[in-house]
Amino acid sequence: MAKLVVDRKILIVGLGLIGGSYAEGLRRYGFEVGAITRSEESIDFALEKGIIDHGQTEVTEEYVSQFDIVIFALYPQTFRDWIRDYQHCFKSGAVISDVTGVKGTVVEEIQTMLRSDVEFVPAHPMAGREVYGVKNSNADIFAGANFIITPTEKNSPQAVELIYSMAQLLGFKKISSITPQEHDEMIGFLSQLTHCIAVALMTCKDDATSLARYSGDSFRDLTRIARINENMWTELFLENKDQLLKQMTLFMEKFSELKEALQNADEESLKDMMRLSSERRAHFDK
Repeated sequence: MAKLVVDRKILIVGLGLIGGSYAEGLRRYGFEVGAITRSEESIDFALEKGIIDHGQTEVTEEYVSQFDIVIFALYPQTFRDWIRDYQHCFKSGAVISDVTGVKGTVVEEIQTMLRSDVEFVPAHPMAGREVYGVKNSNADIFAGANFIITPTEKNSPQAVELIYSMAQLLGFKKISSITPQEHDEMIGFLSQLTHCIAVALMTCKDDATSLARYSGDSFRDLTRIARINENMWTELFLENKDQLLKQMTLFMEKFSELKEALQNADEESLKDMMRLSSERRAHFDK
């Protein structure tokens, strides 16, 4: 199996929160880490803070061809466009991976268009913060978090093991391997639906300023993720539209059951749902 060794040179494409956190974490272990991102300010900051060894804002074959591993921290469509326009820059034998929050069509399209001498191992680090940009990056956000790899028949065991080893080094606790389709169903429920609920809560009443004076921990906890990057999440929602709509329907059906029990003063149904909720929530505290 291919292990991640420190003589591998790693390129981060997209030096935002997650890309910057990858870079910082990998550089801690002695890897030479480069970056390509649109903002010269982000490159300068990352160099000043020791997050990367070097970087640039332009994509050139001379630069990209140095790297053995390339991690893409880009929006789905930007990722597709980059591969289409610049894949000729990759070193032969390079392994590429990503952090993209949807997999279905993205994985199929990238693997179909990609050169045969370069391998794409899709991955999704289940970590983040409610802030953005390399200035907020911190490799500690990966400690104890979950990591998902979504390999296909086009992946070799050696390349999958390489990305698995990277996730271990970065501090992820549970590393799972599922299909791209399973990933999108799971993420539609666990991540995208929860963001939809938070957005709906924050937009259903207009007096947010006064509500902030009275809210307790329950409302703050439930709406923590409502501070949302509208460009990224709109793209992710639309990329996973079918799965997300299924999960929204599932939630609305269950919410309607709760509403009906309340309307009918059905104490036993209310208690049954609460007992089941408590029982299932306990699994997340283990």
